[in-house]
Amino acid sequence: MPYWTTLLLDDPERGNRLTRARLAKLREELEVLEEQKDLRVLIITGAGGYFSVGADLREIGALDEETAGQFSHEGQDVLTKLSRVAPVTIAAIDGFCLGGGLDLAMSCTLRYASRRSTFQHPGARRGIITGWGGTQRLPRLIGQDAALRLLILGEEIDANAALRIGLITGIADDPLQYSVDLATRIAAGHTRDQLTVLLRELD
Repeated sequence: MPYWTTLLLDDPERGNRLTRARLAKLREELEVLEEQKDLRVLIITGAGGYFSVGADLREIGALDEETAGQFSHEGQDVLTKLSRVAPVTIAAIDGFCLGGGLDLAMSCTLRYASRRSTFQHPGARRGIITGWGGTQRLPRLIGQDAALRLLILGEEIDANAALRIGLITGIADDPLQYSVDLATRIAAGHTRDQLTVLLRELD
C-alpha cells in the first residue's frame, strides 16, 4: 500500500467547476478515504489546464437566502473534510485556480503550481463574498493586506506572485509529478500518527 492517493477534478470542459453535484461527489470520495485509517498524504489536482474555476455562477444566481446558506455549508463541510482526511494534503495546480477552487487549494497543507497557473478571487467584482472559508484562510496564509487586495479588488496573480506572497508553497514544471514524488517520500518516512503530531505542533 503506498499510503497516499490522488483525487482528480475531471470536468475540464466546464473548468472543473465546483457545482453542488460535484461537491456532493467530492464529499462521497472523501468519506470513502476517511475509512483508510493509514492514509498519510492526499493529492488533489484538476484536468485540462484547470485546477478549478470555482462555483457555477449560474447556480449561485439561482439561489435564494435559504439555499445560499445550504450551499455555503456544503462547501465548508467538503473543505473541512479535505483538510482532515489525511495529515498532509497537497494541491497540485496546473492552470486556473479561481474562487472556490482557490478556497479548495488553500484548505490543503501544501500547494504546488506550474508557472502558467493563475490565481484569483473574482467574486468581489460581482458582489459575491466567498462562503467556503476563504476569508479566514487567505489572511492566515498571506497576511491581511495582501488578502484584502485579492478579496476586495479581485486581482489576478500569476504563480511567481503567488509564491512571493506565500499563497503557494512552490513552483514545479509538472506539479502533479512533483507532488507524487513528494507524497511518496513523506509516506515512506513517517507514520500517519507521526505526521499528525508534527503538523499539530506547527499549527
